Amino acid sequence: MNGPYPYAPDRLGPVPQVHPTARVERSRLGAWTQVDEDCLVLESDLGDYSYLCRGCDVAHADLGRFVNVASFVRIGPTDHPMWRVTQHHFTYRSAKYGFGPDDAEIFDWRRERRCEIGCDAWLGHAAIVMPGVRVGHGVVVGSGAVVTRDVDDYAVVAGVPARVVRARFPEDVARRLVALAWWDWPHERIGAALEDFRSLAVEAFLERYENGAGA
Repeated sequence: MNGPYPYAPDRLGPVPQVHPTARVERSRLGAWTQVDEDCLVLESDLGDYSYLCRGCDVAHADLGRFVNVASFVRIGPTDHPMWRVTQHHFTYRSAKYGFGPDDAEIFDWRRERRCEIGCDAWLGHAAIVMPGVRVGHGVVVGSGAVVTRDVDDYAVVAGVPARVVRARFPEDVARRLVALAWWDWPHERIGAALEDFRSLAVEAFLERYENGAGA
């Protein structure tokens, strides 16, 4: 949904919770979402149950469901036209300098290079995901990492530029989790399976739910 939004983060619900100091512009926020103080969300989609901690900047990005975004993360930082004589704003934000109309081509170029963040990904404190990059389902991005290329599902990446540190699970388990897509379950089904989310090992969870248990 689009604003105006309330802010009561201690009790989330179908209506998104957005701190009064956050800016949400031309974006869609799903149910059970939370956007904390001093965040900027520009032309982006925040999937159900996802949250942005304070000071995040998200532009031209599609975030899946249950995405965990720590403070001061940047997703899709807007690039400058490096190929021009000057990279400065005045060549495309021209109106504010009294030089005539803005250059729509630059803004269209930015929109076309959308980021995609998979469901249940976790982006650590002050991580950066560059424009046009896909971060897969279940990925962990280490604090301060700069992600410059696509990341496979359930990988753990860290560093500048970010590189794969390890896989969270074996490849076949990761494939089964993506196929299960528990993040698409109805709210009630997720709640009913809460104790299994907490206590079962990944393989045991898959064995219990792959055949439609709890549907």
